[in-house]
Amino acid sequence: MRWILRYRIWTFVRSALWLVPLGCMLLGLALTPILRQIDQATGWTLFGFGLDGARALLAMLAASMLSLLVFVLSALLIAVQVASAQLTPRVIAATFLRDRPVKFTIGLVVFTFMLSIGVLGRSEDAVLQLSTALCILASLASIAMFLLLVDYALKSLRPVSLVARVASEGFKVVEDVYPHLRAAEIDRRRSTRNSVPAAPDRTIHHAGHSAVLIAADFRELSDAGVAARGLIELVPRVGDFIAEDEPLFHLYAGAARLDDRPLRAALAFGQERTLEQDPMYAFRILVDIAAKALSPAINDPTTAVLALDQIHPLLRAIGKRQLDTEAILDETGTLGVVFRTPDWEDYVMVAASEIRQYGGTSLQVVRRLRAMLEELMASLPSVRRPPLEVQLRVLGRAVARNFPDAEDLESAGAADPQGLGHVA
Repeated sequence: MRWILRYRIWTFVRSALWLVPLGCMLLGLALTPILRQIDQATGWTLFGFGLDGARALLAMLAASMLSLLVFVLSALLIAVQVASAQLTPRVIAATFLRDRPVKFTIGLVVFTFMLSIGVLGRSEDAVLQLSTALCILASLASIAMFLLLVDYALKSLRPVSLVARVASEGFKVVEDVYPHLRAAEIDRRRSTRNSVPAAPDRTIHHAGHSAVLIAADFRELSDAGVAARGLIELVPRVGDFIAEDEPLFHLYAGAARLDDRPLRAALAFGQERTLEQDPMYAFRILVDIAAKALSPAINDPTTAVLALDQIHPLLRAIGKRQLDTEAILDETGTLGVVFRTPDWEDYVMVAASEIRQYGGTSLQVVRRLRAMLEELMASLPSVRRPPLEVQLRVLGRAVARNFPDAEDLESAGAADPQGLGHVA
C-alpha cells in the first residue's frame, strides 16, 4: 500500500467523528438476531418481563436514547462553538475531532438505540428476556457515559487543558521532526545547504487545487533520489500554502528523469495545517489562543499567560535540539532529498512577537514574557541567545512606551513566571 493511501486512511480514521458511531450502529443491527437465537435456545426467564411491559420498556428506551443522542450532539456543538469563539477555531481539528471519549459516548448511545429498536421489532409473540435485559444495561451505561462526558468536556475545554493538550502534541512532533539533541553525535553531512546545485535541471509544479502541504514521505523521496543518482529538493515547507503552478520539486542530475506521479504521491495536501509533521503549528495555535485572549472584546491576559506557560517549555525543547536536519541520507551516506524546516529564529519570532504586540499593555503578559526570554537565555546554549536578546530588547522598548508612570514601568520591567505572582 502506498504511503499516501496509508496516510489518508490513518488521518481519516483519526479525525472522523462519525466512524465509531456508524460501526456501533451496524453492531447493534448485527447483534439483534444473534441475541434472539440465544434467547430461543436457552429459554431465559430469569428477569420475568411480560410481553406488554417489555415492549413498552423497549419503546421508551429507544425514544430516550434518541433524545439523549440529540442532546449530546447539541451540547457538544455548543461547547465547541464557545471554545472556538473564546480561544481559536483551530482547536477543533487539533483536539475535539480526535477525542475518543466523545466518539465512544456517541457510539454507545447509537448502539443502545439500534439494539432497542431491533429487539422491539422482534418481540412479537414472546419476550426476548436476555435481549431486553441487555438493552436496559446498555441504556444505563449510556447515561453513565453521558455524565462522564459532561465532566470530561467541562475539564478538557478549559483554556488550561486545551493549551496543555496542544503543547503535548507539539512535544511529540518536535521529537519526530528533530530527533537529535544538540549534544548528540549525528552525521554532519545531513546539513547540506551548500550541496544543492545553483540551478535545477527540472522543476515540478503543483497541479490541481491550491492547498496546504501537511505531510511528506521523506524516506520515499530519498530512496527515489538515490536510485536515480540525483537529488530531489522539496521547495515548500510542511505547513506552506501551495497555489496552482507553484514549484513543488527541484530535480537535479539523474532525478530530472523521474516520473512526476510517484513524487506527487509522496506529498499529502489538505485544507488546513495539522500537527503531524509541522511543529510550528503547535506554536501557531498557542499564540492564536493568547492573541484571542488579549483582544479588546475578551481582555483575558491570564489565558495569554497560560499559553506562555506552554510555549516556554516547548521553545526550550526546540532550542535543545539539532535543527539542521534538512536532508536524508541512505545507508551509504548518499544524499537523496533536501527540504526546509523552520529555524530557531522562526520559532522565537512566532512565540514572542505577536504576544508582545497584543499584550504590550498588560503587566501580566510583559512580565511573563520577560521571564520566559531570560530563562531561555540562561538555560539554552549560547548559540541560541541572539534571537532571544533581540526579543528582549524590543520588549524593553515596548514596556517603556506603554508604561509612562515610573512605578508601573518598574513593575512591568520585572521578570515574573506567574505574570503577577511575584513582587518586583
